[in-house]
Formats: sequence, C-alpha cells, structure tokens
Amino acid sequence: MTWLITGGAGYIGAHVVRAMTEAGERAVVYDDLSTGIAERVPADVPLVVGSTLDGELLARTCTEHRVTGVVHLAAKKQVGESVELPLHYYRENVEGLRVLLEAVTEAAVPSFVFSSSAAVYGMPDVDLVTEETPCVPMSPYGETKLAGEWLVRATGRATGLSTASLRYFNVAGAATPELADVGVFNLVPMVFERLTQAAPPRIFGDDYPTPDGTCVRDYIHVVDLAEAHVAAARVLRATPGTDLTLNIGRGEGVSVREMVDRINAITGHDAPPTVTARRPGDPPRVVASADRAAAELGWKAKYDVQDMITSAWDGWTRLHPGAAR
Repeated sequence: MTWLITGGAGYIGAHVVRAMTEAGERAVVYDDLSTGIAERVPADVPLVVGSTLDGELLARTCTEHRVTGVVHLAAKKQVGESVELPLHYYRENVEGLRVLLEAVTEAAVPSFVFSSSAAVYGMPDVDLVTEETPCVPMSPYGETKLAGEWLVRATGRATGLSTASLRYFNVAGAATPELADVGVFNLVPMVFERLTQAAPPRIFGDDYPTPDGTCVRDYIHVVDLAEAHVAAARVLRATPGTDLTLNIGRGEGVSVREMVDRINAITGHDAPPTVTARRPGDPPRVVASADRAAAELGWKAKYDVQDMITSAWDGWTRLHPGAAR
C-alpha cells in the first residue's frame, strides 16, 4: 500500500513516516511546512508541499501517487493559541479535514487513520480514561479533534471508508536526535529550556487533589505512538469497514513534579522547581486505559519515561550544544 501522511514533516509525522517505511510500507508526505521541516522527510519519500484546504492538490496527489491509505496528522495543536484563534483552528482542523475526506472518498481510498487527542476528554474525574469516558473538551483545539472524530466516523459509515481515530496522550522522546521535537510547548522541552537558561523549572500549581499536589499525566514515547499507527493501518487494510476509536497511552500516571525530578536526575542538573499559579483548564489527572488498543491492534507501549527523557535530551543537546553538562 501507499500511505499519504499529512503533516509527515512534523515531529510526530516524521516518526510515523519512519515507522511506516521500516515496516515495508510506501509513504508520501503532504505538508504545508508551516511547522514541519522538509529535511526530516527521507530522500526516497516523495514530499508534496500544500495545504489540506487545497482539495485539487490533494485529489491530484492521491491519484498520481496511487494512494491507498491516509494517516492524517496535519493540524494546529496549541491549546492556548486555539482559545485566542478559534476560527483559525476550526478552519485548519475541521474544514481542512473535510476537504481531505472529500478528496479521499472521491479517489476511493479505502483506509483513513485520524490523529485525535486526549484533549477530547476535557477534565475527566476518573482514575483511568476509557474510550467510553464522556468527551467534554475545554478548548477549541479539543473541540476540533472531537468534531474531527465525528466527521471521520460519519464519512466511514456513509462511504465504507475504514477508519481509526487515535487519541494521543502526552507525547515525548525521539527515535533519533535529528527527529526530536523542536517546539517548546510540552512539559519535557519546557523544562529543558529552563535548565538551558540556568533557570528553575516551573510547575503550574501544586494544590491539585493528587498525591504530591501536581497534575498527573500519561506519557507515551513517540516511537511507540508511531508503531501504533502502523498497527492501526494494518488492521484497517485487513478488515474493510473497520471503525475504531482508541486511546494511545501507557496507562501509567506520572506527576509533573516527578517528571521534573526525573529530568533533573537524567540530565545531571539540580534545579529545584518553582511553583506558579495554575493554568486555566488543567485537569488534575488524565491517564489512559490502553486495554482496547492492545486488544484491537495487538499493540502495547514498550518504552518508559526514562527512555523518553533520555532520547529527548539527546535531541535537545544536539540543537542546543551549550545545554549539555
């Protein structure tokens, strides 16, 4: 099969491309390069530069490259920015998806994997989030992901498109230093940045109803996440008409304070964190139940938090040589 990977020049996308090609699948990357990096795309993988709002280019790409499956990763993904720019997020994430699905169905592409997010759950009051936990997103970003799931599922039911919506939890780590996350939007790179600046890491609130008062999250290695895409793609290919919605996490909660302590230890720093005010909308605990992914895909995360931090730090120090100690 040939898989069109939208957003394939991004942090997660580049890992999915790598996992797909290593598994013997053919890949084509479609990316507007607004945040993606062209150099991440292997030389033997075609790169089409374009927007998911360009239906004509999408249709031509599907035809010219004989696309037989799509992994849709291209999206705007910053929660805070989505609050400031909701119309932009709905246009890029929902209208872009609609245009893509129109091109996909017109080209009779049979399989579609959608990148969703744990943000669809909002602030769940449960120890483990299952796929049946009510979805009450708290940001326009989360809303667009939930709306995207609805759109993907409805299209599948109407057209026979096999679909899988993968709800990512907190992604970290890198397969190789050159594929590391270059953004500073998530906890691990945010702590790295503070350490590089010789500044104390920040913890946003320590009065949550958790064992140490800080938020608890489920962290997943980006390599494991990429392998979940390969597994989902193969299930869709083998079972036409499939409709899956799956959590992709490890099922293990780690608090923010624990993560900061582990980052300090692994990177050789000793920088006690400072506590600042809570960020609006941060739920106390969001940890996945990954049982359904294991049952449906035969997939399970292999890497732990230490692997995530170590590989992410290798990538960070490659980009910021002065950070190494």
